[in-house]
Amino acid sequence: MHNIDEHSPVVITGGAQRLGLAVARALRAEGQPVVITYRRERPLLEELRAQGIATIQADFASDDGVERLANELRERYSALRALIHNASEWLPEGDGVSDSVVLDRMMRVHVRAPYLLNLACGELLQNHGKRHGYADIIHMSDYVASTGSSKHIAYAASKAALDNLTLSFASKYAPTVKVNSVAPALLMFNPEDDDDYRDRAARKSLLGIVPGETEGVNAIRYLLDSRYLTGKTIAPDGGRHLARAV
Repeated sequence: MHNIDEHSPVVITGGAQRLGLAVARALRAEGQPVVITYRRERPLLEELRAQGIATIQADFASDDGVERLANELRERYSALRALIHNASEWLPEGDGVSDSVVLDRMMRVHVRAPYLLNLACGELLQNHGKRHGYADIIHMSDYVASTGSSKHIAYAASKAALDNLTLSFASKYAPTVKVNSVAPALLMFNPEDDDDYRDRAARKSLLGIVPGETEGVNAIRYLLDSRYLTGKTIAPDGGRHLARAV
């Protein structure tokens, strides 16, 4: 079990949906204090608050939004157990938005916000690490960071840059803060995905499944529990990198 301190929460950006939500619920169920960020108020947030999950509104479209989040974390807490960068957008090129806007938005949410937050929250993370042996930064990357994508060029490039931040911050914050990435292939479907898409997606990996949110939760648990892993990217991808060569 990762070290738990009731005064040091795990912060999950974009934690009100999909994998971020699953991680927040799983960690809270273990007794871990959790803070999630969200962009828009929704009924689900009241349910999460009732479960003891703290919420902070944050919009990473500007540096001011990132700075406001960092300031609020510093005001509320003297230490952070972990900072999990889960907030994401998935914009393709040629979808009615100019290419320059697509690139700016992908780099802003996947690179600029994590970069600024890691620097702004470094002392809070180190405070926990000094008391308990280690704290964590986890970057949620993507399988396409290592392969590229013809339809999501800016997205793939931004995730590759996020992976590189893992290397730099692992060196910067060692030994009190471990910094790693998780780069999954498709873990879960959206409700609107039809059967044909689901079948084609499953066949892209050697294992032939889309496993669901638990695989992502388990990957994050592993990183939080590990005492000897930093500067690495782990890839729950079902062997998809090998399936490309078959």
